Amino acid sequence: MPYHPVDVHVGSRVRMRRTLLGLSQTKLGEAIGLTFQQVQKYERGANRIGSSRLFELSQVLDVPVSFFFDEMLPEVETSVKDGEAARHAVAKPNGKDPVSKRETLELVRNYYRVGDPRVRKRIFELVKSISKQSAI
Repeated sequence: MPYHPVDVHVGSRVRMRRTLLGLSQTKLGEAIGLTFQQVQKYERGANRIGSSRLFELSQVLDVPVSFFFDEMLPEVETSVKDGEAARHAVAKPNGKDPVSKRETLELVRNYYRVGDPRVRKRIFELVKSISKQSAI
């Protein structure tokens, strides 16, 4: 059975926030009374997250419930409105979006762990400078 595009999107937002906070699937599962396998299924979109569970996740991940629906692609919204979502399989993210990569999420998490704003700014400028050099 194909995954529903909204479930896939919500699951990817759970994974993104969990990773940014540095939580394992096991730790997140323990916080809401689930196994890590259940968390995996939520994150893939294989299992639909009920409203009460979504509320629990928002509390543990320290985000509003609306966070899980933010940045939904217009194609997903349109397919749901047209009733197509239930009839079509959803392609898995292809990993081309750098924001969806674990490396990016860990970089951002660690960047914000740097306590001194001046040091953070210098790191930012360094990376920006290196990226400009790489583009030449």
